[in-house]
Amino acid sequence: MLDSQPIYRVRDRLRIRFHFVRANAERECLTVVSTHEDRARSGGSVMDREGLLRMLDQARERSFDVVIVEALDRLSRDMEDLAGIHKRLSFLGIEIRAVHEGVVNTVLVGLRGLVGQLYREDNAHKVRRGLAGRVKQGLAGGGLTYGYAAVAGKSGERVIVEAEAQVIRRIFQEYVGGRTPREIAHALNRERVSPPRGRAWNASTINGNLERRAGILQNELYVGRLLWNKVRMVKDPDSGKRLSRPNPKSDWQAAEVRHLAIVSPRLFTAPQQRKAERSRGHPSHQRRPRRMLSGLLRCGSCGSGMATNGRDKSGRLRIRCSAATESGTCPDGKTFYLDTVESAVLSGLKAELRAPKVISEYVRTYLEERKRLAASSNAKRQRLEQQLGELNREIERLVNAIAKGHGDPSVLGPKSTDLDAERKRISEELRSEPPTPKEVALHPAILKRYEGQLGRLEEALAKGLGAGDGEAAEAIRDLVDTVTVFRDPGRAGGGSRGDSRPAKRPHRGKGLSKPNLRYLIQSFA
Repeated sequence: MLDSQPIYRVRDRLRIRFHFVRANAERECLTVVSTHEDRARSGGSVMDREGLLRMLDQARERSFDVVIVEALDRLSRDMEDLAGIHKRLSFLGIEIRAVHEGVVNTVLVGLRGLVGQLYREDNAHKVRRGLAGRVKQGLAGGGLTYGYAAVAGKSGERVIVEAEAQVIRRIFQEYVGGRTPREIAHALNRERVSPPRGRAWNASTINGNLERRAGILQNELYVGRLLWNKVRMVKDPDSGKRLSRPNPKSDWQAAEVRHLAIVSPRLFTAPQQRKAERSRGHPSHQRRPRRMLSGLLRCGSCGSGMATNGRDKSGRLRIRCSAATESGTCPDGKTFYLDTVESAVLSGLKAELRAPKVISEYVRTYLEERKRLAASSNAKRQRLEQQLGELNREIERLVNAIAKGHGDPSVLGPKSTDLDAERKRISEELRSEPPTPKEVALHPAILKRYEGQLGRLEEALAKGLGAGDGEAAEAIRDLVDTVTVFRDPGRAGGGSRGDSRPAKRPHRGKGLSKPNLRYLIQSFA
């Protein structure tokens, strides 16, 4: 009967497995020098398998001669990982033994690796099938959503947390009332309202993602409709991290859960209508012009990115820390003029490019690249010439054999024709191959010319940027990696780098700080 079967907890199962392994070691007259375990860890990846990684470290130190496991799927349930573990331990002269299968060889690794991976993938399909059935019954198929709590002893059931529900209603009402997600996030952070996750509210938490129907304003659970299977989780084979990928809407599954509604249908629909109205317009009018330092600017106070923040009366564009704008968490929300920052970067580039070490690096890299291209071209030419020589010799042997009557002409003739066609193809490829580049040494006089070209380059870039030339901006972006903007500590009222007090936002362009810049120039290599 089912009731008579023992039910083991995870710790009990581990003890039983250790008992089997130790008993096997005693029967084989082996001394156990260490034991390793990975409790509650997936066998689908070696990432975060601390016990396995410690065992491999000890293996490199030759601390043991034999690894004993209850079964091979205890090492890994991934074919690639299991084969890699076996290959590395075999290289070190370490034997793997399974309690019920004996000494492990390549064939057993291949079979057990395949079976283990299929078992793991089949379990994943069964879990998703089970979750789909639960969702049809109105039960949650994933983690907790902000505004709800799990019911103890009733898996999948949720109840509304009234304190969080009030925050959700407030967000909907304020957004419909005309406030932006940024303004709502700032207010919640000032009042120290706990966010769904992380340290602070921001605009994206409230806005969410339209494609995934995520975010406070787009989550249909708040209106009593449960959506499941919007995303699927995949594991990065290199890092072992689980990443979410959106599923097509045809795969989504919905269930009505009116008892979990926090806002009315009318209140939920109003933000969607407002978003639709704000998104109307020609796409060309929604694109932001590409600027020289777009995506490269960093705030010196908190390290966040910087974005445009309106213009002053004269039309000069300002920039500000995104963290200060989005969530109000930056300790220094000072605003800077973008043209001042761009001018400082251009001046810094000119000084950097005139430095003797930069010029010598340019010359060295240039010569190395010429040598690399010459070597690559020579290698391909040599390979083609070698193939052509082998074909010529083979064709000559076949012709001689036919002439001397050593072979059947009906067999050797067609083969000779095929080889001749291959010889013509390789000859044509060899003729189309560009000539080997000659190594050109830079004359010392070129350095003086280089100096003059830098001045013309700066002037041309400045004119191009002023006229909105995207190619000029791209040229600068190829050289600059990041630009970190600090307030000038020497400017009166500008504060200092160590000042942690939040700065007031300048009004109508007044009180903007003069920036100090620290930028990283990409190497020429």
